[in-house]
Amino acid sequence: MRDALTTPHSDPHNPFAFTPAQLSALYDPKNLPLLHVFGGLDGVAKGLHANVHSGLSPNMNIDSHITLNDVTLDASQLKEKSDIPPTETITENETDDPRTAIFGANILPDVKGKNIFQLMWMAFKDKTLILLAVAAVVSLGIGLYEDIDVPEYDPITGKRIAGVKWVEGVAIIVAILLVVTVGSLNDFQKEKQFRKLNAKKEDRLVKATRENNTLLISVYDIQVGDVLHLEPGDIVAVDGLFIEGHNVKCDESAATGESDSVRKQSYESCYRLYLEDQIETKSKSDMLSVPNQNEHGSSISSFSTSGQKQIVTSHKSLPDPFILSGSKVLEGVCTYLVTGIGVNSYHGRTMMAMRTENEVTPLQEKLNRLASMIAKMGSAAGLLMLIVLFIRYFAAWSDHAGSPAAEIVREVMAILIVVVTIVVVAVPEGLPLAVTLALAYATQRMLKDNNLVRVLAACETMGNATTVCSDKTGTLTQNKMTVVAGTLGSSFRFLQDPPANRVDLAHIDQIAEKVPAPVIRMISQAISVNSNAFEGKDENGNPCFIGNKTETALLQFCMGIGSEHYEKLRNEYPVVQLLPFSSDRKAMASIIRIPHPTIPNKFIYRAHVKGASEILVENCSKILTLSADKYAHIEHDYDIKSRHMTKEDYSRIERIIQSYATRSLRTIGIAYRDFENWPPRGDHATAVGEEIEAPYEDIIAEKGLTFLGVVGIQDPLRPGVAEAVKACQKAGVFIRMVTGDNLVTAKSIAKQCGIYTPGGIVMEGPVFRSLPTSEMDAILPRLQVLARSSPEDKQILVGRLKELGEIVAVTGDGTNDGPALKLADVGFSMGIAGTEVAKEASSIILMDDNFASIVKAIMWGRCVNDAVKKFLQFQITVNITAVFLTFLSSVVSSEQKSVLTAVQLLWVNLIMDTLAALALATDPPTQELLERGPESRSSPLITFKMWKMIIGQAVFQIVVTIVLLYSNVLHYESEDPILQTIVFNTFVFCQLFNEINCRRIDSHLNIFHNIIANKFFIFIFFFCVGLQCIIINFGGSAFQVVRVDGVAWAISVVVGFLAIPIGVVIRLIPDEFFSFIFFFNPTARQRYLGGNNNADVFPSVYVAGNERIAWNNAYNDVQQGLKTMKGSATYSNKNAKRNSGDNKLSEGIGASVILPSMVATAPSTGWVPSPQYTEANTYEDDNQDTVMSSGSIGRH
Repeated sequence: MRDALTTPHSDPHNPFAFTPAQLSALYDPKNLPLLHVFGGLDGVAKGLHANVHSGLSPNMNIDSHITLNDVTLDASQLKEKSDIPPTETITENETDDPRTAIFGANILPDVKGKNIFQLMWMAFKDKTLILLAVAAVVSLGIGLYEDIDVPEYDPITGKRIAGVKWVEGVAIIVAILLVVTVGSLNDFQKEKQFRKLNAKKEDRLVKATRENNTLLISVYDIQVGDVLHLEPGDIVAVDGLFIEGHNVKCDESAATGESDSVRKQSYESCYRLYLEDQIETKSKSDMLSVPNQNEHGSSISSFSTSGQKQIVTSHKSLPDPFILSGSKVLEGVCTYLVTGIGVNSYHGRTMMAMRTENEVTPLQEKLNRLASMIAKMGSAAGLLMLIVLFIRYFAAWSDHAGSPAAEIVREVMAILIVVVTIVVVAVPEGLPLAVTLALAYATQRMLKDNNLVRVLAACETMGNATTVCSDKTGTLTQNKMTVVAGTLGSSFRFLQDPPANRVDLAHIDQIAEKVPAPVIRMISQAISVNSNAFEGKDENGNPCFIGNKTETALLQFCMGIGSEHYEKLRNEYPVVQLLPFSSDRKAMASIIRIPHPTIPNKFIYRAHVKGASEILVENCSKILTLSADKYAHIEHDYDIKSRHMTKEDYSRIERIIQSYATRSLRTIGIAYRDFENWPPRGDHATAVGEEIEAPYEDIIAEKGLTFLGVVGIQDPLRPGVAEAVKACQKAGVFIRMVTGDNLVTAKSIAKQCGIYTPGGIVMEGPVFRSLPTSEMDAILPRLQVLARSSPEDKQILVGRLKELGEIVAVTGDGTNDGPALKLADVGFSMGIAGTEVAKEASSIILMDDNFASIVKAIMWGRCVNDAVKKFLQFQITVNITAVFLTFLSSVVSSEQKSVLTAVQLLWVNLIMDTLAALALATDPPTQELLERGPESRSSPLITFKMWKMIIGQAVFQIVVTIVLLYSNVLHYESEDPILQTIVFNTFVFCQLFNEINCRRIDSHLNIFHNIIANKFFIFIFFFCVGLQCIIINFGGSAFQVVRVDGVAWAISVVVGFLAIPIGVVIRLIPDEFFSFIFFFNPTARQRYLGGNNNADVFPSVYVAGNERIAWNNAYNDVQQGLKTMKGSATYSNKNAKRNSGDNKLSEGIGASVILPSMVATAPSTGWVPSPQYTEANTYEDDNQDTVMSSGSIGRH
């Protein structure tokens, strides 16, 4: 134990015995010995100036100071007083209440959210935008210089052309502002929407005792020292200590990941059990030759007299008095003393730990690299242009030698202007806007598909996710235990969804029709009265059953078979004695008093028993029969018929129970027994107050129970989960289940989902976390299910997958999932069942908690990636063509004038590209997107098919422009304004039709696929055509164009339309036709073209379930060994007659070369063994199941 925890503070402003840090240490981990030092419940209450019976008084004055010495139960553990006030105390709070000043309020500090201007600044720091900003400033400066100092005149009218050269610089600045504003506003809106989503859940009322009055208070008003009440279904708001209550069990899985419910009892009883457990543990360890240290499963920390902290192994079923914030009450009622609120509570500390910055996404990385490449290439083109024009200028220096200095400066500036134009044209102004628009549009549409995107970039990241680590409970399953199968008597079997060919199995909905009414009534009575569950409302106000999940499932089953309401049955038949469920007897019993069915004024006592079916059936001698003829004459409502159980009955029931167990169903047996008197044997009864109780043994004595039936309970799969998993696997996304459930259940559910496939590995968390890194990496390609996993295991798994280059998505709903959600590339939290911590840590919230929504997220993510690629294909084609034409025409022109003026380039490069970005970004996703695999982080942003189309279209456009401009085909001079207008018009229509062509970035020919679904695209296409008509007819001197006739228009439109058939031709050319380009770079060939034509390029190995195994160099040893073996065999065959002995020797050498490598790296195992796993049965065949648990590793 840290000295600070047992050292009385000396803070004069703190009148309490404890600091917030000392109280927080009680819970993380649960520390019963420290609570003993603090004086137990009474000591803590005294130290907090609180009363566990009457609660706090709002106007309470605290005059006296209490120290740790005044409350402790073990003064020997206390250290000397500290001279320095603890830093944890919150004395600076501006409040008159010392309780709030020291312990704070139950409000987490607001997330230091970024305001709109900070978000804008973050958006502006994008490399592409910085490049654009530089180009804009230079363009604006040069444009102003040209317009002011170098006026232009219309060659036809001779009038001065209005100065518009500055417009391009301003337009680029406007584009930057537009990108920054759209992106930052979208982020701001999403965060605001997220806060609004949580606002309703965060503020709620809780029941408290204050001044001896029970009242409801807001969670924000809870103070340390308050006494709160808990009931089944409550989510614990703050940390505290159990005061008093009955049969309280909490589900702490959301907070700690512990799947079993945790019993809560008073400090005194818990500490007594703890001491007994310590004595038992010590006696066991003394008997062992090797001490048992740090065994997994400890939940209570201890300390030795020397102050050294150690972990003491405790049985999981030991109760504790610690009420953890974030946990849920399953059963019972209690009151508890609040000790930790706000940032000092378990829940609050976890929430604060989630507040970290997000990482750069794969698309952002690629776009940053592209921006750098474009900047370099644009600068290189500009530098080349500068060199060429300067050479040309100085070659003709004799013509300029006598010119005035101002004229020379003007001519040099003209050269620099052309160079700057080249650089500006090379920058894709519309690219950032295309990305932003695509993401913004996708996130708005994803909300309709139940995906609330909190982090904009997560949308595109999800498109290339290579693996999803999914929770089981609540994500793949409904988190609602349900009766899915059962048998009444020995023969009537029912199932939730029976196969059509099994006529012996009834559908669960047909029970009411096929089972006699007395049996229905008896089953309903047996379930209703022998249960503590009740009806209430969930967080959303919908009716639901609250309590033990098994009991809620049984009550739901009763409702489904048309029984009477459980409350009516409970009120009609009062419980005489209740024997709660015990782990020793594995059963629960309720004894009710009912009127004798045939004798008036007489009562009988009926014991209803439910529990572990295999144990219950052993205590039965009779069994229910459902023969129709026996129910022809019914004497009373509960007149059920039974018969003696035979060996065949026992055997049959045992086989049924085993069949349910193999499907991982939780089997519950139901039986009853009637007694004439209660207690049945007076000498066995014991008096408890005014009540007389009989032991459970009297109920089951002489195998007197009558067996009614057995039901199989399971948390069923969500509808559509199996199809969603299959869709993900088809899309090349590897699905792994990571759950805290036991190995058998996890494997069964995974098999039902389609996650678990032959050849896959099922492993337990403790085994996984203990593996060395190399072995962990070796099994990951086949690891499909991680059972009994802790939050740390999930983190380790995500971390290793990311290290191996995977793009990882994680789903989670609990507080304990927070770290893994934050670590993943994309974190999915549950909008309904998810805790605030999980939502805070996630980047996408599944509003319907359904795994199937992840498929939608993958589709939209790929749609966003494709939208960016489509626009890149379009934009870079424009840029290459514009740069080349500007370069060529400026060099050829005697006046160094480009065929495309600055304003024309502005129209093409900015306005049209911006609209094209919107058009291509709004293509909706299709099922085709799930028919290909994800792209890795290292895959090129611009694929080979895209480069093929970009270069092909650019060559076509350049050739067409050069032919029109310089071949005299239209019989105009190259400087003629009509020809210049035709060239400009043709260039624009080439881009417009290429925009349609860019709707596909693969080799499919149907570029009009699903075009009707994108109304934006159709509207923008015709809008741009209309604007172009206006520019040509009315642009005049501003755009340096003139009106042209119908023939000129026809030439422009027809030549532009040729972009579509040219695109078809380009797509039909096989990619392999260009493989010679990569002759000297096989790595680049593999990256762009795939395949394995070069032995030096290592491929991936694919095995069952689409799992990917990285190439191991040992495979090369195998290949080389096979070649050696083959070569030696060939040689030996030729010389077999002469030297048969050498033949055998050669084969032996070959085998000795390859066998070690084959054993070490068999593709079917993917497993590199360590010395501890060298027993037989460690290595599995490809079609056998691999199960690795903490108990053993072997075949199942």
